Amino acid sequence: MLKKILWSLVVIVPGIVLYFVAWPVPIEPKAWEVPPNPGYTGPFAVNERLKGLETLPIAGNHGPEDIALDARGRIYAATHEGNIVRLSADGSESEIWVSTGGRPLGIDFDGKGNLIVADAFQGLLSIGPDGTVAELATEADGIPIRYADDVDVAADGKIYFSDASTKFGAKESGGTYEGSLLDLMEHGGHGRLLVYDPAGGKAKTLLDGLNFANGVAVSHDQRAVLVNETGNYRVLRFWIEGPRKGTSETVIGELPSFPDNISAGEDGRYWVAFVSPRNPLADNLSDKPFLRKVIQR
Repeated sequence: MLKKILWSLVVIVPGIVLYFVAWPVPIEPKAWEVPPNPGYTGPFAVNERLKGLETLPIAGNHGPEDIALDARGRIYAATHEGNIVRLSADGSESEIWVSTGGRPLGIDFDGKGNLIVADAFQGLLSIGPDGTVAELATEADGIPIRYADDVDVAADGKIYFSDASTKFGAKESGGTYEGSLLDLMEHGGHGRLLVYDPAGGKAKTLLDGLNFANGVAVSHDQRAVLVNETGNYRVLRFWIEGPRKGTSETVIGELPSFPDNISAGEDGRYWVAFVSPRNPLADNLSDKPFLRKVIQR
């Protein structure tokens, strides 16, 4: 019996080791230098300011990624089921307005009353006031848009949006969550900030090499676009006007969490949503790509 057990171990253990060392996985992790983590201290200290939030119904759907208000003040939400849910202006009633057939994430209205949608499965879409869905862009500069994430429409009608990962598409990866985990684990800089000009009918890349390009917001003065780089715990500013046009810089970095959406608020402020605290294990393995590959297996 002992010999059989030992023989089994001789066969099984090397197989297990070989699996964790050599079995193919979709990621090729890159070493990177993780920024300092301030934790929930100082301006990030835990508080109860959101304790009084009111929850609104979304017609039995869940996972509302973004919201937008039309000219009548009605509220629209993009949900996990692929539906755009519409609520009355006071939030008292909700209905499924239209389905994109994919996974709508960021949404915003243009000047003509069309709801512009960054759909992680379908690309950049436009939904007319009558609910008609039209495809605006599925590629930029010859590269497919695999993970359209957030969107904001500028005053001049140009549409700025993010392609979170050109390698780990949301649909191909089995979902938005699965795709985000693969991209963050690899840290290969596959995200980009894009712009779609209705006049030309094409999307083009403004900034690439981002680690999971996420939330997008046009600045209050319309001279820049802010984009959340979730994988590097920071918010970037890309200049679209002025002497620094075409360049980018960090607005705020060394965040204690993964920044997700970003929206322009009143009085020159911006609202940034943190999806979760940093993962200590992920940070500690930032310079150990081989171990990250083993963990993926």
